[in-house]
Amino acid sequence: MRDRGTGTLTRAYREGWALGAFSTYTQEITQAICRAAEDAGRPVVVQAGASAFVHAGLEELAAQAVLAADRATVPVGVHLDHSRDLAQIEACLRAGYTSVMVDGSHLPFEDNVALTREAVALAAAHGAWVEGELGAVPGDEDVSQSTAAGELTDPARAAEFSARTGIDALAVAVGNVHGTAAGPTPLDLDRLAAIRAVVGVPLVLHGASGLPVPELHAARALGVAKVNVNTELRVAFLAALTESLPEVTPGADVARALGRAREGVQGVVRTKISALSDAVGAESARP
Repeated sequence: MRDRGTGTLTRAYREGWALGAFSTYTQEITQAICRAAEDAGRPVVVQAGASAFVHAGLEELAAQAVLAADRATVPVGVHLDHSRDLAQIEACLRAGYTSVMVDGSHLPFEDNVALTREAVALAAAHGAWVEGELGAVPGDEDVSQSTAAGELTDPARAAEFSARTGIDALAVAVGNVHGTAAGPTPLDLDRLAAIRAVVGVPLVLHGASGLPVPELHAARALGVAKVNVNTELRVAFLAALTESLPEVTPGADVARALGRAREGVQGVVRTKISALSDAVGAESARP
């Protein structure tokens, strides 16, 4: 079932667990995310994001994600990740997306506020919620590379940004990176605590691939209610696909190869869902 509204996000924030938000590029990855969620009996978010449209096409990837969410037996949100284009945001909202992320983090503060306010107005007309971003989460969302942490989110600015834009969730930069870190980069948990103290909306952690489970647990306890995972899914997909090649190549069995890749992703998603929701009472954690 498509997870409309902020109810699941708000419940995660209030109860101290986090929604796993998993990026997709193909039908097989979308299926893997939904199947893992059903296996776990947990809500998730499928992120059919802006960068993936270059490969799959907006209408095609959106339709796959919305259909999979509607058919799922657990709540599944469909989310537009890292969009800087209001026309693209509106197109996804019309396609049935339940939430969007407007990324004005590259802009001067006032321009980021203005862009984000426009996105909030668009989403409200469709009953969708909005994630904004303040601070710089460096790295490439689609290609793994060694990356150092960028400009961190300022708590005072975060409070102003949240109040002026009307966002439902705020993506923060607290030492997290897209892709892989250049070296050990523990999250700045003191900064995260300071942001939570002054921002009254759920927080979002991008670049969670590779973060140790204790750090994910600590982030959950400090107001992070949505955690984005991408790199580990891509790695699992390609590793399973590569491992299947000797077996499938003689018969050119594409379906079996893609099935193995889907299974690889599904396993990673199950593990992440557990890390983001364990130690939560069964009744309160389930949708």
